[in-house]
Order: sequence, then C-alpha cells, then structure tokens
Amino acid sequence: MPELPEVETVRRSLLPVVLNKPIITVQVNYERILQHISSADFKSALIGNEFSQIKRSGKYLIFSLKDNRELVIHLRMTGRLTYYSDQSIPLAKHTSVIFGFETGDELRFEDVRKFATIDLVSKGNYEQVKGLFNLGIEPLSKEFSPEVLSDFVHKRSTKIKSVLLNQSLIAGLGNIYVDESLFMSGIHPERPANSLKKAEITRLHGAIQTVLKDAIDNQGTTLRDYRTGYGQEGSFQNRLQIYGRKGEKCPTCGTNIEHKKVAGRTSHFCPICQKE
Repeated sequence: MPELPEVETVRRSLLPVVLNKPIITVQVNYERILQHISSADFKSALIGNEFSQIKRSGKYLIFSLKDNRELVIHLRMTGRLTYYSDQSIPLAKHTSVIFGFETGDELRFEDVRKFATIDLVSKGNYEQVKGLFNLGIEPLSKEFSPEVLSDFVHKRSTKIKSVLLNQSLIAGLGNIYVDESLFMSGIHPERPANSLKKAEITRLHGAIQTVLKDAIDNQGTTLRDYRTGYGQEGSFQNRLQIYGRKGEKCPTCGTNIEHKKVAGRTSHFCPICQKE
C-alpha cells in the first residue's frame, strides 16, 4: 500500500499538470470506487469543475474543487493516479475513472485490486470518510515533536510497531517506513511502547522524519504497483536498509536479518542491532 512518501510524491507530481483546467469529461468504468454517490451525480458534479489545489493528509489525497467541494482519494493497495498528456494514449486494463481536461490531457485512476476509493464531500466535511476523520498527527509537521511521541508511547504497553502503525495516532506511516525507522533508531519492533527511554524516543522521532524525508526525495518506494503521477517508479527501494531483506546481512553488523509477524504485519529487524 502506498504510504506517506508515495502519496506525497503523487501529490507533488500532479500539482503542475492538473490544476485550474476545466474538466469536460468524466468516465467511470468501475462505479464501486465511488463512495456515497452515484456515477451520474459524480459526473454532474465534476464536469465543468476544476481542481484548484491538492493536499495530502496521511495516506489520503484531497483534491479541492473550485465550487468549494473536495475529492478525497485513498489509493489503498494498488491505486494509481496518472497524468496523460494525450487522451489518445491507450487505457490501462484496470482504469476505473478518467478525468478529461479541456486542454486535451487526462488524469486516470487505475486500480488492479479495486480497493481504492473516491469520496466527494463539502470542503472539510470528512465525517463520511472515517479513516480521514479520525486521522492522527502528521509526522513531518512542526507539531510532531519528541514530546508528542513520548506521550503516545508512555501511555501504551502494546508493541511499539503497533503504536507507530496506528493511523489515529500518527498519520501515514506504514510497514515499510516503520521497519526502516525502528532499524535506524535501534529499537526492536516488539518492544513494549512504554518501555522506551527518553533517548530512544528522541532517536525514533528523528529516524521517522529522516526516513520519510529521504523517501520523498527519492520519490517513494516501488516494490510492485506504486508509480508517481507521471507513471514512473520511485527509487527508495534501492536505499532500504532492512525492509524486505530477510536472510540478507545487516548493513551495520553483518548478522542475518530476521522477520516475523508483528502487529499483523511481516516485520524485518536485526536481532543484534535491535535487541528485544
């Protein structure tokens, strides 16, 4: 599933090419992608409208419309929002929605697994989008401090990986970047959250922000499905230290990297550098 760096990369790549262009056609090939609205009403709301801004909140993309409504998009497992400069370019097999612009270009929403969603809401009215409505703090925001992270972990005895994956606490972190952050900070994913000492929390906070910024700079991680808004692969997969490297040598100490299920997800760690 695309995580914060991938969604942010899609946002940044689409900003220069889809804003302030009249939408003249909307084609819905998979109606179940639309939440709480029919295909006919969706088309009626979008045709003649324009995207005026794109924001990101956690793993959600929020497209502002000129009529003061918003499209809330979640890519889920395999969703792709891809810009095409020419409407004559053949459609990908699993294209769910197409937004055609007056300028002759298109924004296409492709989704192999068909889990992605689109909500049309009044500006800021996110009650119907449960995950967004209950979303936690942005980990790259000024508000996300070591003190805030300390408050999260010291109130909970669950495994630290479970806390970091909790979207109602910290928005946008997923399996890849939690594993990478825990490795960088030398913390085992199964450590009880409230066992972390102040210095460890400070290291973890710094690791989270460093890993996320580095991943964004490298346009995210492409392991299989993810692509930028231009249809290109990210490159952070080439910089992963621990995630997906089971059986390989730890880049720090040379011990074999191990993996196990933690918080319902396959977790990668070094048993020496990240002692339980």
